[in-house]
Amino acid sequence: MGRPTIADIAREAGVSKGAVSFALNGRPGVSEATRARILRVAEEMNWRPHSAARALGGARADAVGLVIARPARTIGVEPFFSQLLSGLQAVLSASSVALHLMVVEDTAAETEVYRRWASEHRVDGFIVVDLQVKDPRLPVLDELGLPAVVLGGPGKGGNQLRIWADDREAMLSIVDYLAAIGHRRIAHLAGLPHFQHTQRRIRALRDASRRLGLEEAVSVPTDFSDAEGAAATRTLLSRARRPTAIVYDSDVMAVAGLGVAGEMGVAVPGELSIVSFDDSVLARIVHPPLTALSRDTFALGEQVARSLLEALDDAGPERDLQMPTPRLTVRESTSPPGVFVPTDPAGGAGGAVGVGGAVAGSAAAAGAAPGSLPGVIAARVVDRGSEPV
Repeated sequence: MGRPTIADIAREAGVSKGAVSFALNGRPGVSEATRARILRVAEEMNWRPHSAARALGGARADAVGLVIARPARTIGVEPFFSQLLSGLQAVLSASSVALHLMVVEDTAAETEVYRRWASEHRVDGFIVVDLQVKDPRLPVLDELGLPAVVLGGPGKGGNQLRIWADDREAMLSIVDYLAAIGHRRIAHLAGLPHFQHTQRRIRALRDASRRLGLEEAVSVPTDFSDAEGAAATRTLLSRARRPTAIVYDSDVMAVAGLGVAGEMGVAVPGELSIVSFDDSVLARIVHPPLTALSRDTFALGEQVARSLLEALDDAGPERDLQMPTPRLTVRESTSPPGVFVPTDPAGGAGGAVGVGGAVAGSAAAAGAAPGSLPGVIAARVVDRGSEPV
């Protein structure tokens, strides 16, 4: 038997289809005894309301939409997105709300999905990622009139709630740390140039370079993939005066860059320091483990989901919600330039784990005052030594 209908329930219960409709929708017009019989038959037949019919009647779809305009192959290896999705699902599932996810190739396809899902009453609201410069999606979402939460900002345009962390301050914490331990040639393998967070990070590096008097600070846009991360790293390390530190906008690119450095015989961290803008298990299990910006991406996903559910109930905050700025976790992939870091037989650096210990020691080696690096939350105390590579 296929999906049971109201006619099937009416026939089984011995009543009219109108009586079934009254009973299932809690409306007057049938006796309590008849209502109870109809509900019992509906339960026995495992009847559930058709989502499209419920939507046309003003009921919720009990689903929200997330459309990501990036190459599917790139999304498949991004720990950031897996953690974000896990956080979203944890909150949505607890409220019996489904997440409709689609990966498309470009922004035009993304906005077309928004229009289709809204017209078909497939979703009650949207989650939007990868906020763009002069983002063309925001006017479309305003036009559709469904609640939406944008991961990214702050900024002008659109009536959507925005949840964001300070990418500029996060990048400044990286550059200040690298400069404090002696780096003067810093490269940045950035993400897609039309993303707002990419532009903020690029500007932050440029501004910090002027303030700190760096010899060189260059940003190279990529598509976030390991392939482009590896290719750009190979180009940078082939230069006559190559950078002594590279900051990667994703952990996947950072790990790819670490592999290229090994392939080219460039010691990490002795000849090249590596920093990832994303922290993950991937960043922690490679050798040497990567210095990275840490934040709870799972909790970020939970907050985005909670905010959208509150917006659906007209109970959410009216405007932007700023999350804690990601903070720098120092590991063995960074050191003063030209300094060899000895490791113990187990593959880790000697010493105990502490807060700020490696930073203070490295800053002192570079002539900076200990404790002058706010935003560093964890570090491994290591013997930096003085043996040249």
